[in-house]
Amino acid sequence: MNVKTKDTVLILAGKDKGKKGEVKSVNPTKNTVVVAGVNMVSKHQKPSQNKQGGLVQVEAPIHASNVAVVCQKCKKAMTPKMQITADGKKTRVCRKCNEAII
Repeated sequence: MNVKTKDTVLILAGKDKGKKGEVKSVNPTKNTVVVAGVNMVSKHQKPSQNKQGGLVQVEAPIHASNVAVVCQKCKKAMTPKMQITADGKKTRVCRKCNEAII
């Protein structure tokens, strides 16, 4: 999986195609990501002592194949490639501008 938490991603498929957002959480076992403000679904919330009940809008997970990482430098969506640095560490690199993705 080449998407990490706090990455900016572009949605490639689904009802929110074309939107950009920040990744809130990643689930590598199910290969899904939750993006802030994207793929909103209605959930029936039961009232409790601390919260009021009713319909609540919540972000639902999206499959990782339906998102692409956006490079901070060139602002283009792509799949990052892995590159080994001189000290032996792996880093993600933009395929378009060869800039390291942080």
